This record gives sequence, structure tokens and C-alpha cells, in this order.
Amino acid sequence: FFFLKTTITIATMATILLIKEAISALKDRTGSSVSAITKWIESEKKADVKKHVLRAALKRGIADGSLVQVKASYKLSAKAKNLLKAKTASSKKKTAAKMTESKKTVTKKKKTATSAGKKTKTIKKKTVTTKKKKSSSVKNPTTAAKE
Repeated sequence: FFFLKTTITIATMATILLIKEAISALKDRTGSSVSAITKWIESEKKADVKKHVLRAALKRGIADGSLVQVKASYKLSAKAKNLLKAKTASSKKKTAAKMTESKKTVTKKKKTATSAGKKTKTIKKKTVTTKKKKSSSVKNPTTAAKE
């Protein structure tokens, strides 16, 4: 029994991470519904989450304070948003540092451009004017008065 309980906790923890990622990716102002979250997880992560596991993860997220329930939708709490922003900012700094190191080692190639190789073609468009004919079904007021 103890072994079974720990596997459920691990699955719930992984599910809540997926839920947080889905809610942040969907960016709904009023919150994301359960069906929208499951559709996102299935399409983006190619994973199938069972309903009872998803509900348990949502309840646990509400209890932890990382999720807020709004009617039938769920939003990230302010605390969770700040943690998410801090994690993304630190990861961006790390990737930026790696990018600068890799740029230093790579030598840049010089581009040689010849003006003879780059010729631009200009095409003049002819303007054609067409005159509209008056429709024959509409009679002149002078001819209509004579009849």
C-alpha cells in the first residue's frame, strides 16, 4: 500500500507541473477550463492524463495556493506567476551566458556583395481605363416623359 501511494503522489506532482505549463501557455484572462487544459496537454505534450488524476492535481494545486479556481476555470495564483517569472528569467540569463560564450568561439564570415550581381528589375504597369456604358434598362427622363 505504501508503494502505491507514493506513485500516485509522483503522478500528481508531474500532472500539476503540466497543468501550470498549460495554463501559462493558454494565457486566458478568465482562466482555463479543464477541457482546454486536457486538450493542450494531449496536443502539445502528447500525453494522456486521466480525469481523476487531473482533478486530484487541480485540488492539490488549489490547496497549495499555486492555483485559483474561478467558476469552472483555473488560473495561476500571483505567487505561482512570480515563481514562474523568476524561473524563466534565471533560465534566460543562463542561456544568454551560454550564447555569448559560443559567439566568442565562432568566427564570423565576411560577406562580399557585388553590385553587378544584384540587379533590380523595374516593370512599368500599363494603366488601362475603361468607360462604363449606361445600362439600356434605365430610361432618360426626357424619353420617359414623352411616352
